[in-house]
Amino acid sequence: MRESAAGPPVNAETLRTLLADEVDGVAMYTALAAMAERPEVAEVYRRLAADEARHAALWREKLRAGGHALPDERPSRRTRILIALARRIGPQFILPTLVERERADAARYGSQAAAAPGGDERAHMRVLEALSKSGRGASGESLAKLESRHSGVGGNALRAAVLGANDGLVSNLALVAGVAGAEMSERSILVTGLAGLLAGAGSMALGEWLSVQSSRELVQHQLALEQAELEADPEEEAKELALVYQARGIDAATAKQMADRLVAEPQKALDALAREELGVDPNELGGSAWVAAITSFVLFAIGAIIPVIPFMFLRGGTAVAVSAAASGLALFGLGASITLMTGKGVWRSGLRQLLFGLTAALITWGIGRLIGVSLAG
Repeated sequence: MRESAAGPPVNAETLRTLLADEVDGVAMYTALAAMAERPEVAEVYRRLAADEARHAALWREKLRAGGHALPDERPSRRTRILIALARRIGPQFILPTLVERERADAARYGSQAAAAPGGDERAHMRVLEALSKSGRGASGESLAKLESRHSGVGGNALRAAVLGANDGLVSNLALVAGVAGAEMSERSILVTGLAGLLAGAGSMALGEWLSVQSSRELVQHQLALEQAELEADPEEEAKELALVYQARGIDAATAKQMADRLVAEPQKALDALAREELGVDPNELGGSAWVAAITSFVLFAIGAIIPVIPFMFLRGGTAVAVSAAASGLALFGLGASITLMTGKGVWRSGLRQLLFGLTAALITWGIGRLIGVSLAG
């Protein structure tokens, strides 16, 4: 064990593990470079292999300096299997696995005082993600379209609205049906339905707030890391950006020019990294958690109130029938609305949604009926 320049002692076994990971990386990227059909993609893999070899040399030197024995530097069985799969099925099959490996390596380096290459591993992860998304390597035109990647936000908002209302409608219809099956009074059904509406909408709103806020905090942390890396080593960040662009099919010279131009203006570089690698608008960070929570509450409540309204004005079987009919129409309408995103047939999607919703209601009605009869003795 020895004292690293960056902090506390580093365990020899940890150094051997880090070295073994880099040896695996060299073998993997060298093999992928040989398999690549496009020269620019092959060059990206060779650059990644060179980085891993540099890291391996670092850990090897630390082991020697500490007087520790070097491990057997053969690629692991897992790496050999992945290479064999890549040769038989294609590199795209294993790229998601490699992305997760680089993500794990970056996280592990972040916890090690001497693990200086953590930034490189994050860069490798981004490059592999670009390769995974672009198949053999995207064209230059596809890279230009990255800036308009959020053009589908309207469609996503519509999808969220439809699904939010659908959640409220189906869950509260099933709840009301179950209580009605137990032959409880209209007042009890009404109170239960309103309680279900408030509980469900509140739960959805809280969950949405936590989800969006956690996402914002994660993005802020990632942006802070990117900014620190830009300030500490702009040349290295330019190299990483160039690799990402090459992975998307841009030739090396153009990719370098684009990266150098971006890094010359740090704020623009950070903005590009946020949009391209994190998939967010840095000015919005994924949106407001409060807006998301309120929207989720309202959308769920709109769907949940539909099966309840008839019990405010009607009695007995009439209220049940009107509630079922109104809910059925709403289910069909929501199913039909989804076709705006899917392009499927209106009748097919509408009837499918109606069938699923009414099936859930019938099941809970039957359960409620059984419970009601059991309690009645």
